[in-house]
Amino acid sequence: MADDLFQGATELEGRAIREISALAMDAPAAAKSGHSGTAMALAPLGVMLFSRVLRHDPSDALWSDRDRFILSCGHASILQYGLAHAFGYDLQPEDLRAFRQPHSRTPGHPEKGVAPTVEVTTGPLGQGIANGVGMAIAERILRSDYGEELVNHRTWVIASDGCLEEGISHEAASLAGTLGLDRLTVFYDDNHITIDGPTELALRDDAAARFAAYGWHVVNVGEKANDLDVLEAAAREAVAETSRPTLIIVRSHIGFPSPQMMDRREAHGSPFSAPVIAEAKSILGVVNEPFHFDPELPHELVESLGSKRADRVSWESRISAAGRKGAELLEQLEFDGAALIEEQAEEFTPDSMVATRKAMQRAMDVFAPQTKGLIAGSADLTDNTGVILAHSSAQSASNPGGRQIYYGIREFAMGAVMVGQALHGGFRPAGSTFFVFSDYVRPAIRLAALSHAGVLFVFTHDSVGVGEDGPTHQPVEHLMALRAMPRLHVVRPSDANETLDLVEQFLTTKEPPTTALILSRQDVPVLGGPDAEASRLGARRGGYVVRENDQAVFTLVGTGSELAHCLAAHDELLARGVITRVVALPCWTCFEGQNLEYRTRVLRRTIPSVALEAGATLGWTKYVDQAIGIDTFGMSAPGSYVFDYFNITPATVVWHVESVLGDSQ
Repeated sequence: MADDLFQGATELEGRAIREISALAMDAPAAAKSGHSGTAMALAPLGVMLFSRVLRHDPSDALWSDRDRFILSCGHASILQYGLAHAFGYDLQPEDLRAFRQPHSRTPGHPEKGVAPTVEVTTGPLGQGIANGVGMAIAERILRSDYGEELVNHRTWVIASDGCLEEGISHEAASLAGTLGLDRLTVFYDDNHITIDGPTELALRDDAAARFAAYGWHVVNVGEKANDLDVLEAAAREAVAETSRPTLIIVRSHIGFPSPQMMDRREAHGSPFSAPVIAEAKSILGVVNEPFHFDPELPHELVESLGSKRADRVSWESRISAAGRKGAELLEQLEFDGAALIEEQAEEFTPDSMVATRKAMQRAMDVFAPQTKGLIAGSADLTDNTGVILAHSSAQSASNPGGRQIYYGIREFAMGAVMVGQALHGGFRPAGSTFFVFSDYVRPAIRLAALSHAGVLFVFTHDSVGVGEDGPTHQPVEHLMALRAMPRLHVVRPSDANETLDLVEQFLTTKEPPTTALILSRQDVPVLGGPDAEASRLGARRGGYVVRENDQAVFTLVGTGSELAHCLAAHDELLARGVITRVVALPCWTCFEGQNLEYRTRVLRRTIPSVALEAGATLGWTKYVDQAIGIDTFGMSAPGSYVFDYFNITPATVVWHVESVLGDSQ
């Protein structure tokens, strides 16, 4: 009988599981695209979590002290949408019928801000685990600051075989174990199936031993994916664990209860046929009609969550009773701990030589104590990148309020952990490494930009100026690769003082954009006089005129350390009787956000122009006629020699301008 399918389920829970399992077949079939099998197999676990364990309230979906739920295996998105609808969140039957359709609230993979209950954007496997680590860190710091009476929630993640195969899961799980994040629980859906076939084709790891070695508490419930009481007991055991994160291993059967599709690779990513759906629905005991919903189910499930709603109401009372402390918590959550600047950073002396990475440390020294939401760290390069929080200390189980994160040599996990911190609310994280290693972080940067996460990725050692470390450590194509990413603000400041200003902008803006701050290893001249004033007025706009002249016959455009070369070339050309103008473009995305009149005035394309940048030239023709750069790998030699070798010099700009003007005469 159908009632024997889901052991321990109440009548109400059983109806929810059956409806979600049917939906998991109907929606991909209607879309002719999607993943049914995993959602079907995990429906009992999902219902158990939302019904019995998760601290949540559908009547206030964004209650800040709610538990966070992350579906790391985002291909099973229809499970999350089905749970949201069944438990009374604002997701209607018409939204579910529009699964994977244009502009729907139910896209193929969960996207932050599109459907309720979706805390992070998932899909690329493994990152959801690291996002969960970030959320657990954020909760811990807030709880340390404000007390358990005001902050007391947990993070729950459902992950798949694919999530555990991806390398980021190793990075993130090792960090979580080291930090002892006891309020993080990951359910491992051990269904033994991938798109190619059985997981044993490529995976024979002992997951329990692996996570135990990381320092996790491990619970293996075996073949109990359909037993809600066993699943709940495992979750309660995780809650009782107070010194380390928990992994709960669940051996599910993909496509359950379909006799035709269960434990088959086709159940992973292929919509089921009508006969297969009909047979499975018969076993489930539900109506064989596409998108058949019980209109009373959401109401009944919401009513069953009375104790959870009482938790939320009680929390609101405690917030009110806490007075100023409660108000400060709400303010930090609303503004993500934005800086309240009362003390400005001392500017660097004009015409001195300062690497922009050194300005980052001055910014941290001055602004960090004034920024409640700042969490900062590095992938093992803290001294080199300038993200030492002198006012704080290392985050650890024994120091839960520590805002200095030592991520270790785990660039990818660092990026995804910071996304979790930002999307949790209350924080604006900064993490750093050498620019060449942005390749390791890139997938996390992409999801950060996609989900509007206010993360500051600090990348130093920004060019071939790295020098003797050679081409393995000299970024060339990286600027253009990141500039190609939508929504990402790639910022390469012109000097140290401009760096201070742009860091302050990120820390004070109410909703900071996902930002990659690109800083030099080598010293760069500090702008002075009118040049410095132009920077103060224009840097936050992404582009500005440094030196203007109505009689100019050429425009020189630079970013970062190369702006100084453009200024030197400008002076040399002026001495030779050639009048030029100089433009800085520290952030292309910011510049594109300005109005057309401003952009036209800055670029002034009616005269010839050239850009100088120590990186790939691809893309520069959007702003200039020609670009001088580096379209090959670097070399191991002192940085000054490498710049000269690749013609990143004022003399090259002078030669180029005179050549173009000579050819035009």
